Amino acid sequence: MARQKIQAPKGVSEYLPPRSVAFEFVRNSLIDAARVAGYQLIELPVFEDTELFTRGVGESTDVVSKEMYTFEDRGGRSITLRPEGTAGVMRAVIEHGLDRGQLPAKLWYSGAFFRAERPQAGRYRQFYQVGVEAIGLNDPAIDAEIIAIADAGFKKIGLKKYRLDITSLGDAQSRAAHRVDLLQFIATLNLDEATSLRAALNPLRLFDDKRPEVRSAMEKAPLLLDYLNQASKEHFAQVRKFLDLLDISYTINPRMVRGLDYYTGTTFEFVHELLGAQSGIGGGGRYDGLMEELGGQALSGIGFGLGVDRALLAAEAEGIITGENFVSDLYIIPLGELAKEKALLIASGLRNAGKVVELAFGDRALKGAMKSADKSGARYVVVLGDEELSSESVELKNMNTGVSASVRIDSLIDAL
Repeated sequence: MARQKIQAPKGVSEYLPPRSVAFEFVRNSLIDAARVAGYQLIELPVFEDTELFTRGVGESTDVVSKEMYTFEDRGGRSITLRPEGTAGVMRAVIEHGLDRGQLPAKLWYSGAFFRAERPQAGRYRQFYQVGVEAIGLNDPAIDAEIIAIADAGFKKIGLKKYRLDITSLGDAQSRAAHRVDLLQFIATLNLDEATSLRAALNPLRLFDDKRPEVRSAMEKAPLLLDYLNQASKEHFAQVRKFLDLLDISYTINPRMVRGLDYYTGTTFEFVHELLGAQSGIGGGGRYDGLMEELGGQALSGIGFGLGVDRALLAAEAEGIITGENFVSDLYIIPLGELAKEKALLIASGLRNAGKVVELAFGDRALKGAMKSADKSGARYVVVLGDEELSSESVELKNMNTGVSASVRIDSLIDAL
């Protein structure tokens, strides 16, 4: 009796060739935008002490209350698969003393994250992000730089149909003044018990509620932007000035609330118009107070998390990524043992020069090897036999046009 096939868990995003090459391109484009701005890699554990997220992310959030993968390890410790990156970065910065060195600490990370959500298009239980954090200085110019890095990453992919929403969640004083009036307003609403308890922990959460009846009830709620004190107003004005200077367009969205409780001050989200309900492709903001909450110094920080899965879906929706974007430069078909030896040497030299080169293996006949070359999508193909070995030249065939040109083997790099 045949054994039943084992399948991947539901809601996991996995990428196989040829789409995995497009995924890699999107991820690397987002990373490169951070690298050229002087941010450095930080590799983080995939799992952390559960308390890191309950304290850092906030117990009122859906992430902590409903979506975390939490388990007890063999030592009886409560462990959670990371649902986001900032809390882990902050823990590492405190633990290893990066906050006591050159500031700001400028870091980027990339990897898989986990949330027990209802799977749907663009929303996965295992998903991928590229994140950036700048920790240690409360400077509006850093806010603008962080936003500009994200924008540059999306532009490098080639995305066009997205917008940037920004707001300010103010400082502690501004939020305290707003909280008083917001709670008074919420007290007049007819809410279910669970929503009321959530609002008592963090009333801003109701602005993020997706239910139509809650959205309607919150239409006349007082907005935090109207409660910013002078310092918060000036900081937000400076951020907007720098974004204008960098020619980065944005929309002020006073109702925007990120899904994590640590955000303060400048907050932003990138939204793509072709992705339907799951339109967010990345976002972030400032998180003054998070380091103290996790046992560190009273240092501010700002960062973002960009969704690689969502950015790839956006690129595909815009039609800017197809399989033809990611093909080999050259496919070599060797005929015979001596030709195979020469083909390996040619491929090695071209690869060292940065070309993507494939070889036909398995001693196939010419007809079968040409079919493989055609399926590979390679831009050019050469056949290497006894005649080519003796003449030290090959016929370089353009697979798009069908046109061939005689090229000396030692000049292949120039021809390509």
